[in-house]
Amino acid sequence: MVPREHGGEESIVAAGSGKEEEVGVMGVSGAADGDEEQHGGGGKFSVASFLWHGGSVWDAWFSCASNQVAQVLLTLPYSFSQLGMVSGIILQIFYGFLGSWTAYLISVLYVEYRSRKEKEGVSFKNHVIQWFEVLDGLLGPYWKAAGLAFNCTFLLFGTVIQLIACASNIYYINDRLDKRTWTYIFGACCATTVFIPSFHNYRIWSFLGLGMTTYTAWYLTIAALVNGQVQGVEHTGPKKLVLYFTGATNILYTFGGHAVTVEIMHAMWKPAKFKYIYLLATLYVFTLTLPSASAMYWAYGDQLLTHANAFALLPKTAWRDAAVILMLIHQFITFGFACTPLYFVWEKVIGMHDAKSICLRALCRLPIVIPIWFLAIIFPFFGPINSAVGALLVSFTVYIIPSLAHMLTYRTASARANAAEKPPFFLPSWTGMFVLNAFIVVWVLVVGFGLGGWASMVNFIRQIDTFGLFAKCYQCPKPPVIAAAPSASLHH
Repeated sequence: MVPREHGGEESIVAAGSGKEEEVGVMGVSGAADGDEEQHGGGGKFSVASFLWHGGSVWDAWFSCASNQVAQVLLTLPYSFSQLGMVSGIILQIFYGFLGSWTAYLISVLYVEYRSRKEKEGVSFKNHVIQWFEVLDGLLGPYWKAAGLAFNCTFLLFGTVIQLIACASNIYYINDRLDKRTWTYIFGACCATTVFIPSFHNYRIWSFLGLGMTTYTAWYLTIAALVNGQVQGVEHTGPKKLVLYFTGATNILYTFGGHAVTVEIMHAMWKPAKFKYIYLLATLYVFTLTLPSASAMYWAYGDQLLTHANAFALLPKTAWRDAAVILMLIHQFITFGFACTPLYFVWEKVIGMHDAKSICLRALCRLPIVIPIWFLAIIFPFFGPINSAVGALLVSFTVYIIPSLAHMLTYRTASARANAAEKPPFFLPSWTGMFVLNAFIVVWVLVVGFGLGGWASMVNFIRQIDTFGLFAKCYQCPKPPVIAAAPSASLHH
């Protein structure tokens, strides 16, 4: 798991041809900004490289935007029914900017770690830097252990959620099979992601995934507005603290999808350019999540409290079926996004991360898929599981730990003076950054982890009590009860 040393201040990324190219944290040595698109193809256009090998700023933007809003798009109307319209909109904007800030902190810490290592002559040839390694290099082994534990557990349950969502969505097209059976089927399909080597190879998938999510978001918006409000619709949220903080932590989870930020940065030809990409991705995501969640809540109101998947309330049409199919494909892509860092960790543990053979690495990765499959069958609670993961894991992984790590890394005057990245133009003070980071730590610890953890676990346990573990078909319509014969009811 330790990168090798070499003489130059350079690191290495795989090129699209399978060869490798020397680059540093700021980008390829001597390359101008306009040359960025040439990397990975040796300066020659190649269809395979164009579709398969990405490392530009645009690739990173597509990866961030596509990964940030997948199945959670379908649960945000459910969160709005718990929060009410005003709180839902405010918290989306609040956590969107909060998440963008902590993603920025992660990118700064990555650049700091990599620049220090490159000055020491360390090579990252065939080695993908991960968040826990950044924490280890900057703050020591205890931080590495914390980062590894929270990040891996979050990504594990993130992939579980994608698998649950696949089963939940396909059921609305074909209900001849129950959701548990669909989970078995999609678990086998998602296992094929073991053949995707790294985030370089998600170029076309990220582009398609974002297009699919965009279609689904606008389908939800337009369908809700065209169908209009259902008869007797009520908008009583928020009416219970448990529901309010459960909905709030689902939104915290929505904008906490940057557990793969370091891996996306490492796949870039110029990682230092990542700084504001997550913010720009979030601004686009707002155009998908705010209209769709608001329109669905306006149309269906409190009915969403018992329908965590927005598809459940929309009439069956060709437009809805198209949205379901596109979301299924996107969830497969997002499964790969969340699982790839787990594959990297496992490869490093068993000493296969440097292996050249894709088939050999794929075979070694398969054991990671099995527990994901199993957990998706045990806890098929689409919606409530998002809030539980948000409160207990996302709060630390992508909010608290990056904020604390940034404060501790630059706690000394010498560290600040020699920082690879200075404070941003909109907050040019180290003191200001410290205050903002401290606010995030306190807020997320109290509201996200504390109140959110309490509410989401109460709600999660309620789902277990109602549906049981290994639920065969979570929130499926109950079959009609056959009425007893009239003679039997009149017999005394």
